[in-house]
Amino acid sequence: MGKTAFLFAGQGAQYIGMGKELYDNFPICKQVFEEASSSLDMDLIGLIFNGTKEELNLTENTQPAIVTMSIAAYRAFNQIGITPDVVAGLSLGEYSALTASGVFSLSQVIPLVRKRGRFMQEAVPEGIGKMNAILGLAEDKVREACEEAKALGIVEPANFNCPGQIVIGGEVKAVDEAARIAKEKGAMKTLDLPVSAPFHTSMLKPAADRLKTELEHLEIGEMNIPVMSNVTADYITGSKDVKDLLYRQVMSSVLWEQIIRTMIRDGVTNFVEIGPGKTLSGFVKKIDRSLRILNVEDVASLEAAASALKTEQ
Repeated sequence: MGKTAFLFAGQGAQYIGMGKELYDNFPICKQVFEEASSSLDMDLIGLIFNGTKEELNLTENTQPAIVTMSIAAYRAFNQIGITPDVVAGLSLGEYSALTASGVFSLSQVIPLVRKRGRFMQEAVPEGIGKMNAILGLAEDKVREACEEAKALGIVEPANFNCPGQIVIGGEVKAVDEAARIAKEKGAMKTLDLPVSAPFHTSMLKPAADRLKTELEHLEIGEMNIPVMSNVTADYITGSKDVKDLLYRQVMSSVLWEQIIRTMIRDGVTNFVEIGPGKTLSGFVKKIDRSLRILNVEDVASLEAAASALKTEQ
C-alpha cells in the first residue's frame, strides 16, 4: 500500500464562503473557526463567509483565513480516521502543515500568519515589484533569462511549481525584461500575477527580519508527522530547525516540484490537497499523472476522499 501525503493550500486559493459547509456540518470545524476568530479579536468568520473579495484578498487577511479553513478541513478529515504519512504546504501552506504536525497551536499560528501577511505586504512599496509566471520553459533557461535581465534590477526565480511553470519575481523593469528574454528562449507564455509584492525573492528580506523577531518569542511543539520544507525540498529534521526555515522561506524560492518528487521517491502514491481550491492537485498531476490525487474542501470532497482512502487501508 502506498503512502499518503496531505498538501496544504497556499495564498491565492481563497474565496468568499470557503469552509462554510464544513463549519455547518462538523462541530470540530466550527470550533476551529471560532478559536481562530477569537485569537485575532476580529470577526474572521464574518470576513470569510460574508466579507468582500477585496477585503479577503488583502494579504494580512488572506493568510489567517486560508490557514483557518485548511486546519478546519484537516481536523474534520483526521476525525474520521485518515492520517497522513507526511505533510507539506505551498508557501503559506507550510504553516498549516506545521500546525497539523503539532509544531504550532491554532491560537499561535493564526496571529503569526496575519503578521506575516502584513510584513510581506509592507516590505516592498506598491508598484516597485511584481511576479510573472513563465510557462513552458526549462528551469535552466528561466535562470538564464533572470541572469541576463539583472542589469535592470533584481529578478529571481520564486516558485518552481511543476514542469513548465516557474514563477519569477523582482523589480518591475527587470521582471519584464526577464519575461521578454524567456519568450525569446522559447517560453510558450508569460503571465503577470495579481500579487502585491515579489514574494519569495531577496526583496522580501525586511519582512523576513520582522517575522524572525515574532518567531523568536514562540514556544513551539514537537513534530508528530514528518513535514517537508519549501526552502530545502527535504524533511525538516526537527522543531529546532523550524524557525530558521520559516525565516528563510519568505525570501527563498519555493521548491514545490522537488518536494513532490521527493515524496514520490519515498513511496507516496496518494496526495490529498487540504484547504480551498485545487491548485496543488493540478501541479501534482503535471508531475505524475499516475498518482491518486484527492482534495478536501467541502462535505462532498471530504466524503469522496475518505471513501477512496479507506478502501485502500
